[in-house]
Amino acid sequence: MADFEKAFGDFIDQRDYDQAEEALFAIVRAAFRAGWMAAGGVKPKPQKSYELIRQAKVIPLDKCADTP
Repeated sequence: MADFEKAFGDFIDQRDYDQAEEALFAIVRAAFRAGWMAAGGVKPKPQKSYELIRQAKVIPLDKCADTP
């Protein structure tokens, strides 16, 4: 049997996982906003969105050229 932690780590490092996580966040935010508005809350102001990009390879700090 394959190692669960390695398989899970490989899964969450894929772009498909990132896209699914973004979609789930959007759904949760939309549901919360609908409840907020239904309870009489003020419509939130639009905000800039940012995309976080994960570097594919991790370089230890002691191997970086910029470190003393």
